[in-house]
Amino acid sequence: MRQMNAELAALLAAVLTGGVLVGQAAVDPNPVNRQQTQVKGFQEGDTAGVTLKNSSIVLSGNGLGGKSDGYRMPRPCWREPMMTAEEMHRLRVTERRQNSSLPAGERGTSNEDVQESAGKLNEKGMWWGAAANWSDPGAEACYAGLAEPVWVPEGTTPPGGITFEQLLQIARAALTVPEPKIKLSPDVKSYVNLETWVWLEGGQATPRSVTATLPGVMSATVTATPQALEIKSGTTDDRAKIGKDCGTTGHPYKKGEEFRCGVQYLRASIDQPRKAYTLTVTAVWNVTGSGTGGNAAALNYAPIRMSASRDVPVDEVQTIVTN
Repeated sequence: MRQMNAELAALLAAVLTGGVLVGQAAVDPNPVNRQQTQVKGFQEGDTAGVTLKNSSIVLSGNGLGGKSDGYRMPRPCWREPMMTAEEMHRLRVTERRQNSSLPAGERGTSNEDVQESAGKLNEKGMWWGAAANWSDPGAEACYAGLAEPVWVPEGTTPPGGITFEQLLQIARAALTVPEPKIKLSPDVKSYVNLETWVWLEGGQATPRSVTATLPGVMSATVTATPQALEIKSGTTDDRAKIGKDCGTTGHPYKKGEEFRCGVQYLRASIDQPRKAYTLTVTAVWNVTGSGTGGNAAALNYAPIRMSASRDVPVDEVQTIVTN
């Protein structure tokens, strides 16, 4: 939309701002309840995430605020329902009145704009405006091609109008999982030929989900479920054996139980950098998508792989054998 002064921006915010609607797409479709959101669902310092501005889309779920794996939307901008005919006409009339004292070349809204919005008052439909994921490097250029609002008759979608698949992509870009917190037994130091048990700290097995809702239109949910735990010893096979039966989060040490998940180091780490092996644990999460409204259909995504590392010093117990 054309540049607006502070008063007009406040009017637009008043038109769009309302109660937060979360959940199924069959929520109240009244435009008064739409919300202009500014939400984040990504880890600062990572490569991707979601920052929505000038959008009615609401993000919710326990999958916000963890560690992003860098997923990016194929197209980071879209059009979505923005205003009713009455709301747009009221905005343009107000803008025209406030700009009437400006030189002709500086007026943002013309008489033709006001006449255009007035002509839609007796039609069924909505004005659709541009929105974008501003965390994406390509958002600004993508948004520029959709900047002007367009009138969309009821029951139709404009070029660039948001799709269910794109709503899923927004939820997927916002989805985060916990960074693995490695637990070991023995914890501080291990020894040659001693089995070092590996597992993840509690809470790592809880499924994570993000729901992106366009109120009154459709809703999309992406869910990550723990699938596997992978271990790298930080050295070659002749210096370590890996127990790979780890399930989704490894197995805490319990006296008398069989060793299944972890590392048995065969040589001391005295010759390694920092005099320790660097153990790496990767949590693998299966990711699926589903939703309601639009052309909703279940989709599968590539798994999320989230890794963490820690040093494991390995000492050697010297023994003397005598007759």
